[in-house]
Amino acid sequence: QVQLVESGGGSVQAGGSLRLSCAVSGYTAGTYCMAWFRQVPGKEREWVADIASAGNTNYADSVKGRFTISKANAKDILYLQMNTLNTEDTAMYYCALDRVPWCRPSEATFQYWGQGTQVTVSS
Repeated sequence: QVQLVESGGGSVQAGGSLRLSCAVSGYTAGTYCMAWFRQVPGKEREWVADIASAGNTNYADSVKGRFTISKANAKDILYLQMNTLNTEDTAMYYCALDRVPWCRPSEATFQYWGQGTQVTVSS
Protein backbone atom coordinates (compact mmCIF):
# COMPACT_ATOMS: atom_id res chain seq x y z
CA GLN A 1 0.00 0.00 0.00
CA VAL A 2 1.45 3.32 -1.07
CA GLN A 3 1.50 5.99 1.58
CA LEU A 4 2.61 9.61 1.48
CA VAL A 5 3.06 11.40 4.77
CA GLU A 6 3.77 15.13 4.91
CA SER A 7 5.43 16.95 7.77
CA GLY A 8 7.09 20.26 8.51
CA GLY A 9 4.16 22.61 8.37
CA GLY A 10 3.56 25.22 11.02
CA SER A 11 3.17 28.91 11.72
CA VAL A 12 5.74 31.44 10.66
CA GLN A 13 5.95 35.20 10.23
CA ALA A 14 6.11 36.77 6.82
CA GLY A 15 9.63 36.66 5.45
CA GLY A 16 10.40 33.43 7.24
CA SER A 17 11.12 29.94 5.97
CA LEU A 18 9.81 26.41 6.34
CA ARG A 19 10.81 23.07 4.90
CA LEU A 20 8.13 20.54 4.16
CA SER A 21 8.87 16.84 3.85
CA CYS A 22 6.90 14.02 2.27
CA ALA A 23 7.88 10.47 3.10
CA VAL A 24 6.91 7.84 0.53
CA SER A 25 6.43 4.21 1.47
CA GLY A 26 5.11 1.16 -0.31
CA TYR A 27 5.98 2.34 -3.82
CA THR A 28 8.47 -0.02 -5.50
CA ALA A 29 8.43 0.97 -9.16
CA GLY A 30 11.33 3.37 -8.72
CA THR A 31 10.33 6.05 -11.20
CA TYR A 32 7.69 8.67 -10.65
CA CYS A 33 6.82 12.30 -10.76
CA MET A 34 6.18 14.01 -7.46
CA ALA A 35 4.55 17.32 -6.81
CA TRP A 36 3.38 19.73 -4.16
CA PHE A 37 -0.06 21.25 -4.26
CA ARG A 38 -1.77 23.64 -1.87
CA GLN A 39 -5.32 24.54 -1.06
CA VAL A 40 -7.05 27.31 0.80
CA PRO A 41 -10.59 26.63 2.12
CA GLY A 42 -13.14 27.64 -0.48
CA LYS A 43 -10.65 27.65 -3.33
CA GLU A 44 -9.46 25.06 -5.81
CA ARG A 45 -6.31 23.12 -5.15
CA GLU A 46 -3.30 24.83 -6.71
CA TRP A 47 -0.22 23.18 -8.18
CA VAL A 48 2.98 24.54 -6.59
CA ALA A 49 5.92 22.58 -8.00
CA ASP A 50 6.89 19.20 -9.38
CA ILE A 51 9.97 17.09 -9.94
CA ALA A 52 10.40 14.28 -12.43
CA SER A 53 12.42 11.11 -11.97
CA ALA A 54 15.36 12.65 -13.83
CA GLY A 55 15.29 15.65 -11.52
CA ASN A 56 13.68 18.20 -13.83
CA THR A 57 11.69 20.73 -11.83
CA ASN A 58 8.84 23.10 -12.54
CA TYR A 59 7.36 25.87 -10.40
CA ALA A 60 4.25 27.97 -10.31
CA ASP A 61 5.01 31.61 -11.07
CA SER A 62 3.79 32.59 -7.61
CA VAL A 63 6.57 30.63 -5.90
CA LYS A 64 9.37 30.71 -8.45
CA GLY A 65 12.59 31.98 -6.91
CA ARG A 66 11.30 31.43 -3.36
CA PHE A 67 10.50 27.71 -3.20
CA THR A 68 12.73 24.77 -4.07
CA ILE A 69 11.51 21.23 -4.63
CA SER A 70 13.96 18.37 -4.21
CA LYS A 71 14.05 14.73 -3.32
CA ALA A 72 16.31 12.32 -1.52
CA ASN A 73 15.98 9.26 -3.71
CA ALA A 74 17.73 6.88 -1.36
CA LYS A 75 15.27 7.80 1.37
CA ASP A 76 12.16 8.25 -0.81
CA ILE A 77 11.57 11.69 0.67
CA LEU A 78 10.32 14.74 -1.15
CA TYR A 79 11.08 18.22 0.14
CA LEU A 80 9.78 21.71 -0.39
CA GLN A 81 12.03 24.46 0.91
CA MET A 82 9.95 27.61 1.25
CA ASN A 83 11.72 30.93 1.73
CA THR A 84 10.51 34.51 1.92
CA LEU A 85 7.04 33.33 2.84
CA ASN A 86 4.12 35.73 2.62
CA THR A 87 0.55 35.58 3.83
CA GLU A 88 -0.65 34.37 0.43
CA ASP A 89 1.32 31.18 0.97
CA THR A 90 -0.99 30.21 3.83
CA ALA A 91 -2.65 26.93 2.83
CA MET A 92 -2.81 23.22 3.39
CA TYR A 93 0.07 21.69 1.45
CA TYR A 94 -0.21 18.23 -0.12
CA CYS A 95 2.35 16.02 -1.79
CA ALA A 96 1.31 13.76 -4.63
CA LEU A 97 2.82 10.97 -6.71
CA ASP A 98 2.22 10.06 -10.35
CA ARG A 99 3.55 6.69 -11.47
CA VAL A 100 5.03 7.91 -14.76
CA PRO A 101 8.63 9.23 -14.70
CA TRP A 102 7.79 12.57 -16.31
CA CYS A 103 5.45 15.19 -14.90
CA ARG A 104 2.09 15.79 -16.50
CA PRO A 105 0.27 19.09 -16.06
CA SER A 106 -2.99 17.71 -14.69
CA GLU A 107 -3.80 17.20 -11.05
CA ALA A 108 -6.02 14.30 -12.07
CA THR A 109 -3.01 12.24 -13.15
CA PHE A 110 -1.66 11.89 -9.63
CA GLN A 111 -2.72 8.57 -8.13
CA TYR A 112 -1.47 8.99 -4.60
CA TRP A 113 -1.87 11.86 -2.15
CA GLY A 114 -0.78 12.67 1.35
CA GLN A 115 -3.07 13.94 4.08
CA GLY A 116 -1.65 17.45 4.02
CA THR A 117 0.29 19.71 6.34
CA GLN A 118 -0.87 23.20 7.28
CA VAL A 119 1.29 26.26 6.64
CA THR A 120 0.21 29.53 8.20
CA VAL A 121 2.06 32.76 7.49
CA SER A 122 1.25 35.80 9.60
CA SER A 123 2.03 39.41 8.79
